[in-house]
Amino acid sequence: MELSPDTRDWLSQVRRELHQDPELSLKEERTTGRILDLLYEMGVEAHGLEGMTGAVGLIPGNAEGPCLAIRADIDALPISEQGEAPYKSQNPGVMHACGHDAHTAILLGVAREVVSSGLAAKMKGSLKLLFQPAEEIGQGARMMVERGVMDQPKVDRVLAAHVAPKRPAGQVGFTVGQSHASNDIFSLRISGKGAHGARPQEGVDPIVASANLVAALQSVVARNLNPLEAGVITVGRLAAGSASNVIPDHAELEGCIRAMNRPAQELLQRRLRELVEGNAAAFGVTSELDIREVFPACHNDPEVAAFMQAAAEAVVGPENVYQASPVTGSEDFAFFSAAAPGAMIRLGCSPAGDDTPLHASSFDLDEKVLAVGVAVFVQAVASYLG
Repeated sequence: MELSPDTRDWLSQVRRELHQDPELSLKEERTTGRILDLLYEMGVEAHGLEGMTGAVGLIPGNAEGPCLAIRADIDALPISEQGEAPYKSQNPGVMHACGHDAHTAILLGVAREVVSSGLAAKMKGSLKLLFQPAEEIGQGARMMVERGVMDQPKVDRVLAAHVAPKRPAGQVGFTVGQSHASNDIFSLRISGKGAHGARPQEGVDPIVASANLVAALQSVVARNLNPLEAGVITVGRLAAGSASNVIPDHAELEGCIRAMNRPAQELLQRRLRELVEGNAAAFGVTSELDIREVFPACHNDPEVAAFMQAAAEAVVGPENVYQASPVTGSEDFAFFSAAAPGAMIRLGCSPAGDDTPLHASSFDLDEKVLAVGVAVFVQAVASYLG
């Protein structure tokens, strides 16, 4: 399908409006209000959510049938935007550096096209629109599922998209099975005994214990996980001491664990606990470890992934559809795809000659991706509900 120039201009306008007014996770109040206003203007039934930001829209068909849901995340990042684009963020220290402004504009465009084209009147079933907050902190999808957004009507299939800056606009990726890793955050406090740096024998050094543990953790994935599986243990923060000649009382570490399936996730958690305990015994320190599970691994149902592959090929041609490799980043779409069969596609968005990554302060995208995203999802709606 080919979108009209008017629709393309509308998509660009909406995306730029959202880009100029980014809001952080669970603070997306103006964004939520604007989404609801636009849905109401289209005549789409929509409402906010109790005790949180975000919105849900519903477009019923003319007959009973399944419910298809499409999700877009709406939050921004705590990043100061660089560059001088006319639609640059007007909120200091906040930026849509992950493409969520594009995701939101695309889903609004899908709603607009489904209603204005008359597709809604032909649908057998319903289309549910999930505008999800707080993806960047891993809370929004879980909160929405807990509030029952996958029910009334019960969602039979759920879809999503994420922009892909390593691919040009017009290319669409799909993944069968696991596409994103789980994400566990751990924090560790190692306590020893402070002393003068010139007399280390009078203390118990938590820095030496911490350094040994960090080195030991590098062997966990290499020597415990199947080489054909992916996993990561990263220590991202180690803080200790305040002077060069003082052995401190304690050290603090923070990091993350990534795995592509639940057994691997549990294995890495267990080995982390065992190494922390053994390290404490070896160095005479005490350790307090906390592991918090943030995201499960994200699973793409094979049937739904094949369905989205076909929808993308119908829009951009088979030559522009590729099988995307799994990544060790995380995605809380996993909570939706655990509640109903689902799949996430990747939408190439790189401007010519620019492969600036996501979460960079200079990130921008080729707005051709907006029309591609709308067309692929409308094709999916027509195929599933038409």
